[in-house]
Amino acid sequence: MSEIPSVLPIAEALIACPSVTPATGMVFDCLEAQLAPLGFAVHRALSGEAPDGPVENLFAIRKGPEGSRHFGFAGHLDVVPPGEGWSSGPFLPERRPSPGGDLLYGRGAVDMKGAIAAMVAAVAAIPAEAGTISLVITGDEEGVAKHGTLALIDHMQAVGEIPDLCLVGEPTSANRLGDMMKIGRRGSVNIWLEVEGREGHVAYPHLADNPAPRLVAMLAELDSLVLDEGTDWFQASNLEITDIAIGNPATNVIPPKASARISIRFNDLHTGQSLADRVSAIAMRHGGTARAVISGEAFLTPPGVFSAMVAEAVKAETGLVPEASTTGGTSDARFLKNLCPVIEFGLNNATMHKRDEAVAIADLDALARIYRRVAEAALKA
Repeated sequence: MSEIPSVLPIAEALIACPSVTPATGMVFDCLEAQLAPLGFAVHRALSGEAPDGPVENLFAIRKGPEGSRHFGFAGHLDVVPPGEGWSSGPFLPERRPSPGGDLLYGRGAVDMKGAIAAMVAAVAAIPAEAGTISLVITGDEEGVAKHGTLALIDHMQAVGEIPDLCLVGEPTSANRLGDMMKIGRRGSVNIWLEVEGREGHVAYPHLADNPAPRLVAMLAELDSLVLDEGTDWFQASNLEITDIAIGNPATNVIPPKASARISIRFNDLHTGQSLADRVSAIAMRHGGTARAVISGEAFLTPPGVFSAMVAEAVKAETGLVPEASTTGGTSDARFLKNLCPVIEFGLNNATMHKRDEAVAIADLDALARIYRRVAEAALKA
C-alpha cells in the first residue's frame, strides 16, 4: 500500500493563496500543480460576471481501467472574508504548538482548504488502476453559488463523467474529527414581504392607509405557523423573521410602505415552492406581496452502503462511529445530489468562519487516511 504524503505542506500552499469569494487564479494554479503530477487531467473554466463573478471552477479526473467505478471528491477553494483581529496574517499559514497537538492557522484551514489538501494526499496514495477518481472544486460556495458547482455539473454532464458516489469535504465534525457526517441537508428559502399603504399625517389617519399594522399582523400569523414536527432524519422546519423595515425618518408621517424578510429552513416534507406559495397566500390576505428565492431543496441520502463505507473508514482511523445527521446550513451537496448519492464528511467545524481559524495538524493526516479508505471502498463496491 502506498504511503500517504503529508497533508500539511499542501494545506499551507492553498491557504497562502487569498481566495475570498468569488475565487479565481492563484489558488487554482496551486491545486492544479498538485494534481497534474498525479496523472489528473485538469479542466478549468470561468463562469459568471460581476458582481457575483467571474468564478473559477476546476474539474480534475484520473481515469481508471475501462468500465471501472468512478468516485468523486467535491469541495470549494473560496473562503469568507477574514475580517479584522487575527493574531497572524489570515493568508500567512502559521503552525503553532498547543496542549492537544500542533495547530495550523489560516483562513480556510477548516472550511475547506484543509479537506481539499487531504483529498489530494489521499488520491496520491491510490493507484490509477483502482478506478476513476475526480475532484469537483468550485470558487463559489461561500457566495451566491450561482456560477460554481452548477457550472461544474453542466461540464460533467457534457463530457459524460458522472461519479457513482461523491464525498463532499465540508467540515461536518462537531466536537472531534469523526463524530458526525451529513447524509442530507434541509432546504432553504428566503422570502421578501411588502405591504403598500398611503402616506399621510398621523393626525389625519382617515386620509392615509398605514401599512405597518397589516405587516405586523402578517408576521404574527407567519411566526405562529408550525410547519411540521420533524421526521426520522430531519429536525422540524423553522421559519425566522430576519428583517423588518419601514425607513420612516419622520415622527408625524404615516409611511407609504412596510417590508420584512423571512427565512425558512425546511425538511423533506416540503418544497421551496410549496412554502413560497403558502407564505404568498398569507401575505395576500393581509394586503401584501411575497417574493421568494429558493436556495436549495431538502435532500436525503438514505443510510445504506455508502454511509456504511464512510462510517467504517472513520471508525478504523478514529475509533468513532459518526452520527448520521442532516443538521446545519446548506452546502453544494444540494446540487451534486442530482448526479449521484452524496455524503459530507470533514474536519472539526469549531473555528470555521471565525478569526484565527485553525485545524489540528494531526487531523489533516487522519482525514487523508479516512478519505483514502472511503475512495478505495467505493471503487471496489
